[in-house]
Amino acid sequence: MTDEHAKPDGGLTAEEQAVLDEIEEQNVDFLRLQFTDILGVVKNVSVPAHQAEKAFTEGIYFDGSSIEGFVRIQESDMRLVPDPDTFAVLPWRNDGDSGAARLICDIVDTDGEPFVGGPRQVLKSVLAEAEEMGYSVSIGPEPEFFLFEKDDDGNATTIPHDNGGYFDLAPKDLASDVRKEIIFTLEEMGFEIEASHHEVAEGQHEINFKYADALTTADNIATFRAVVRAVAEQHDLHATFMPKPIADINGSGMHSHISLFDEDSNAFADDSDEFNLSETAYQFMGGILNHAPAFTAVTNPTVNSYKRLVPGYEAPIYVAWSDTNRSALVRVPDAAGVSARFEVRSPDPSCNPYLGMASLIAAGLDGIKTGADPGDPVREDIYEFDDAKREEYGIETLPPNLGAAVEELETDEVLQEALGPHTSEKFAEAKSQEFSEYLTQVSQWEEDRYLETF
Repeated sequence: MTDEHAKPDGGLTAEEQAVLDEIEEQNVDFLRLQFTDILGVVKNVSVPAHQAEKAFTEGIYFDGSSIEGFVRIQESDMRLVPDPDTFAVLPWRNDGDSGAARLICDIVDTDGEPFVGGPRQVLKSVLAEAEEMGYSVSIGPEPEFFLFEKDDDGNATTIPHDNGGYFDLAPKDLASDVRKEIIFTLEEMGFEIEASHHEVAEGQHEINFKYADALTTADNIATFRAVVRAVAEQHDLHATFMPKPIADINGSGMHSHISLFDEDSNAFADDSDEFNLSETAYQFMGGILNHAPAFTAVTNPTVNSYKRLVPGYEAPIYVAWSDTNRSALVRVPDAAGVSARFEVRSPDPSCNPYLGMASLIAAGLDGIKTGADPGDPVREDIYEFDDAKREEYGIETLPPNLGAAVEELETDEVLQEALGPHTSEKFAEAKSQEFSEYLTQVSQWEEDRYLETF
């Protein structure tokens, strides 16, 4: 096995032994070994808790050919190797006497080498590059979601659970108790929740958890989505992270606050600057803006994502930065010192969190390497600009649809290298097929518009 998975004398590390001890103390009967496919869908293999030591020392075999974007049938055997730092007891229990726990896994091949197509490994590789440059990466996400009612047959509808608005309280915000339960569940699993509130649209909510290193944040996003869905289900509701489930209202984003730290402090901080940002921060931001058309395929990976990225709903479709308005792709909040950062506003919560974070970081690191210049901030409302004024300011827009975004990704050498040949190829194939299928569909809008007219 590789050094990353090596064991002292073939046994357990102290962290792995601590997990085994906690399994016994918490009366855990089953372990859910969790990972994500290339599309970001969470998969898990459930094993009896007595298999925990084997999982740590040998890994648990599974058929990789059955997982979207992994390997061909002739090279299907792969192994899940749990990361002991991700152990968490699941708060919901079917019986009062026993329970289950979750471990997030890395994927290795039969030779014990990290699988290059594993999304978590892709992010680890990008973070290793950041470390070589002297940086660690912190990200704080703001995932939004909708809570919808179910019909009499238990199927999801698009009927909002409440008719509240931004920061509304009960009785309009009928989901406040659901949010509380989600928060309590997350906290039991080790999350540090910073804020929660009703969002702009009916049935829409946001829960913010504390920033962490990028790998932990990606793990947390995957866990967050699973917990939200599970708690909603317990209340006979359907939670969705679909970016734009209802036309003509705000969609769901996942604004991501990013900062770099070096050995001494926040590498983005410079109190002498008007925006409290260092040259490193501006270069990183320049890389974000330069590669935005390409990483959009990864951070906004569904056909539906582009129904959100339209003018008029606070959606950041313009490749620019600002400290005051939310029509720009990047916003700089009023923060200094250790809190200095900027916010990338385009990602949505349907993305694969590992590939999404990897793409953002790779873009920013390239900006540092090349000394990228993000230009001047745009403090006017870009939504009010006509084409001529946007051209005068040099402001481009994000791709208008998934097909255009995939084309941008396929020609971006920096992101292709960051994702690796396996992942970039499989991801582009899956998304091109998705877009092609979408183009052949006939929507209700088209029927209503044309069926009796022509």
